[in-house]
Amino acid sequence: MTLYFSNDYSRGAHPKVIEKIVQTNMQLECGYGFDSYCSSAKYKIKKSCGKRDAEVYFLVGGTQTNATVIRSILKQYEGVIAPDTGHISTHEAGIIEVGGHKVIELTNYEGKIRAIDVKNYIDNYNKDEIKMHMVTPGMVYITFPTEYGTLYSKNELEELYDVCKENNIPLYVDGARLGYGLVAKECDMTFNEFSNLCDIFYIGGTKVGALCGEAVVFSNKIYVPDNFPTLIKQMGGLLAKGRLLGVQFDALFTDDLYFEISRNAIKMANRLKRSLKSKNYKFFIDSATNQQFIILENKKIKELQKFINFSIWENYNDDNSVIRLVTDWSTTEEDIDKVIKLF
Repeated sequence: MTLYFSNDYSRGAHPKVIEKIVQTNMQLECGYGFDSYCSSAKYKIKKSCGKRDAEVYFLVGGTQTNATVIRSILKQYEGVIAPDTGHISTHEAGIIEVGGHKVIELTNYEGKIRAIDVKNYIDNYNKDEIKMHMVTPGMVYITFPTEYGTLYSKNELEELYDVCKENNIPLYVDGARLGYGLVAKECDMTFNEFSNLCDIFYIGGTKVGALCGEAVVFSNKIYVPDNFPTLIKQMGGLLAKGRLLGVQFDALFTDDLYFEISRNAIKMANRLKRSLKSKNYKFFIDSATNQQFIILENKKIKELQKFINFSIWENYNDDNSVIRLVTDWSTTEEDIDKVIKLF
């Protein structure tokens, strides 16, 4: 039997989510997100993040979410600043560029970008005498957690947000794995504090217990685009049966389920990390969340691939590569123990 550690969406959905879908299946509801469950989920999300006046929208997936939010806010001559390891920079098939906007890549440091680098880039742009020939920085995009499982500290996020506010551009946070980041013991922010340190973010459902779906939260309402639901539809992110997304997020934000199941992923990742470190395996980066990156000999990788499904993240040197093992809301101690025995 193959063990799946390649991503955090290999299984369908948390049983309570499926149960809620089945329970509500025969109820008649309005379409396109105007149902009672979307309304209830929006209320619970706003209460959870402490933003009662926020605007919340549901979309089907992360790529549609990033493309829709970024395209709807940027003017046609503007681009989005992002780390060179960011999801829109690497793994979204150029959807931002297809939409007519440049991804302005800055060097990452453990998956993060620094406020001083963003400030310097914008300052240099503003001082450039031929900036009319250049793409204007119109937004900053980051992920939390990052693609390397690392976290921005509260201070780092404050500094980044201050730069954005000084330059009147929004800070947008891709939260595909937001739950895993906020419950990590290294995270020094509450959900409320996090939501006050960015203008827009999305809560990932696909990777945190839902069948599909993401919830976009405009914590700063000045950035809500006109006719945003129409733009969502243009980008293929709007479901006629919008209730499917509402029901799932309503379940996830009932009785703190979203964060409860996120804690399981962190617990299992830490169990994996401790055990592999005790066997003297070397980690590529110190990830605080559910993505763990281990340096292995290529020969060892081929042996493990017979039994474990995982990602080869990058080449380390001629003889070694970095692999990624990902835990999720459904990972069990038994799963971890089986992996450890194979190493």
